Amino acid sequence: MKISTQTLQVLKNYASINPNLSVKAGNVLSTISTNKNILAKVSVSETFPAAFAIYDMQQFLGVVSIFDDPDFSFGDNSVVISSGNKSIEYMYAASEMIVAPSDSVIQKIAVTDPEVTITLPAQTLNEVLKATSILQLDKLSIVSENNEINVVVADPKNPSSNKFSVKVDGTSTADLTMVYAAENLKLIQGDYKVSLSSNGVGSFKNEKLDLEYFIAADSKTRKKA
Repeated sequence: MKISTQTLQVLKNYASINPNLSVKAGNVLSTISTNKNILAKVSVSETFPAAFAIYDMQQFLGVVSIFDDPDFSFGDNSVVISSGNKSIEYMYAASEMIVAPSDSVIQKIAVTDPEVTITLPAQTLNEVLKATSILQLDKLSIVSENNEINVVVADPKNPSSNKFSVKVDGTSTADLTMVYAAENLKLIQGDYKVSLSSNGVGSFKNEKLDLEYFIAADSKTRKKA
């Protein structure tokens, strides 16, 4: 079978969240960070024939990059990657060596009845993350206050710190501030619909792909709007 460029991009993104990957039979791929504060799931165009696990995703993707338009033949203990006269047999990892989300976690996680929902264009996200780097600040906040929603880069513990702010479109039923570590926003490039709940979890849903991240906030404050 072939694996599309888009799916390979998702796998590369997943490798930035967790070096391991457990794949189940079917077309849904999920991963969770080792700290259990980032979970991602996506439906892809491919259907994987059986379950398997990869211990070092960066290495696996490096192997794939050797080939032009490779074929993948998934066996019981390994996958054979081939193109033309080249091939490699890449061995699976034991499932007990892999950090992966359980089926129950994948099935139940959701942000229902969000208190804040915003549209986060790719350009805005890129500008915000660039600001964290330039200002040497590792936190960003989504702030809903007085019927206005902003994404803010600042030190939430230092009122006199430098601050970058951009107003975004959205709706809110509460004055809610969610503070995120910038390093946890490991999102594949694209526009997102973001839904926030005062339980501390945010949903970041890609507008074009069937891809959703659930990211735990570092801290939150809420008061009724």
